[in-house]
Amino acid sequence: MLAGAGVVLGLAAGPAQAAEVSFATRCVPPAGVGLDPVDGTTKVEITAPAGAKVGDEIDVVWKFTQAASKNPNIIDLPANSVQPTGTLKASGAQSADIAMTGPRENPAIPKGGAMVLSDMKGTLKLTAAGELTLTPGPYTVNAMGTNTVCTPTETVPKAATVTVAAGDGTSTPTPTPTETESPDPTSTPTPTPTDTATATPSATSSDGGQTDFTGKAVDIPYTCQSPLGVKKATSTIQINAKKNGGSYGLTVQFKNSPMDSPADIPANSVKPSMDVVVGGDDKGSVHVEGPTNSGAIKSGDPIEIPDMTGTYKPGATGKATLSPGVLTIKALGTTTTCTPDTTKVSLTLTTEEQEGGASGGSSGSGGTSGSSAGGGLAATGADDHAALKALGLVAGTAVLLGGAIFTFMPGRRMR
Repeated sequence: MLAGAGVVLGLAAGPAQAAEVSFATRCVPPAGVGLDPVDGTTKVEITAPAGAKVGDEIDVVWKFTQAASKNPNIIDLPANSVQPTGTLKASGAQSADIAMTGPRENPAIPKGGAMVLSDMKGTLKLTAAGELTLTPGPYTVNAMGTNTVCTPTETVPKAATVTVAAGDGTSTPTPTPTETESPDPTSTPTPTPTDTATATPSATSSDGGQTDFTGKAVDIPYTCQSPLGVKKATSTIQINAKKNGGSYGLTVQFKNSPMDSPADIPANSVKPSMDVVVGGDDKGSVHVEGPTNSGAIKSGDPIEIPDMTGTYKPGATGKATLSPGVLTIKALGTTTTCTPDTTKVSLTLTTEEQEGGASGGSSGSGGTSGSSAGGGLAATGADDHAALKALGLVAGTAVLLGGAIFTFMPGRRMR
């Protein structure tokens, strides 16, 4: 219970509480599909601590006990193919929208079976004393590369209440590794392996002989513009670095695919690239690229993103942050551009300025995509118009969107 809904910080937090609420919901398919919205009832259980103090950060859990609708009698939904995200609204002592995210974990859901959505989790930093209420808001179900947005159509009752006490200055804050109490020469120093093992996995020093730096896996919500229109997806991405002289070789790893293939794609025809965002004391971007797909990709299968590599040459001395940026996927003469709705730092490096470094500009492997610091990629011309139409006009492609199945049917076939 404590792991699922307990307090991250603060000794005054009370025991966890859970309450279920239900509300009428309308789930809307993407524009242009031509299908009506789906109306149903959502039931959720919100778990949060009963009490905490100003300055604490609390964990909250959103558990779906009933989705707005069942899986229609059209297609079986495979395991681990659905991911929910949503917003939990905090009001009262303070107002905030808490971003909630669940893993892409679900059992296989047969035609006509109940939709099973994973538990969503989020955190909130408490800033004011008083009674804090938590109320479910809209949520999105991502399945097979497309989103259904589900919004309450009635006033949703509060699902949990947290009593927030004023901080009295005696609470125990999160220990700072560099902060030390007056040392007692007779005591045994507390070992600090977490300084290098479980702290934010980023570089804290560019010297001392360390050459390999492991980034933190972060969830990045993307909006992708493809030949089929606009789609949203969330990908888990990690940026690692290996120091080589004053520069760093970067490796960007995708833990899950941001999109499914809308058509059968032959080998060596999909090319991914990204502009990693450089922040902190340094500014600019680093262009990284991955190899083309080694094997054919079947329609409906995930387009796996291989490791992408590039070189970061620091343009400033200090702390430089590296965050996932614009992702570009080129396939069959078309270009899909995925732009982060928001991004997070995966890796922090302590850097020394290098001549011709990234500050204020870009650095990278010199790819031919025509990328810029702003993340725009020049579209490549394609003579293979049949291939483009094959990607854009896929007959009978079934897309599951939360509570409904949408089938894209082309108006005409292209020779």
